[in-house]
Amino acid sequence: MSMPKIENIDIDKCSAASALLQSIALEEAAISHILNAEGEKIQKIIGMPNCDHKDILEVNKSVQETVEKITSLEAILKEKLDLVIPFLKDCCKKPPKSEE
Repeated sequence: MSMPKIENIDIDKCSAASALLQSIALEEAAISHILNAEGEKIQKIIGMPNCDHKDILEVNKSVQETVEKITSLEAILKEKLDLVIPFLKDCCKKPPKSEE
């Protein structure tokens, strides 16, 4: 497997901040899909006619581990967002002042 290649192109600060914000949003969307799948996993095991409490506890432990990892990822994404927001404030396009 080859290493990904990142082009060395010049982009301005606002474009970089926007790209970082978009990457955070994509990660959040992926997290929501993972959490939804974990909820479906719980629903499936509960709906199975022959499952016992051991099966439910095993699935619950798996879901708990996933949620704990996602919680850690959310903290990292929050830090990333906190670093990006100041750049975005400088980049917001302000409407032109009306001459009245």
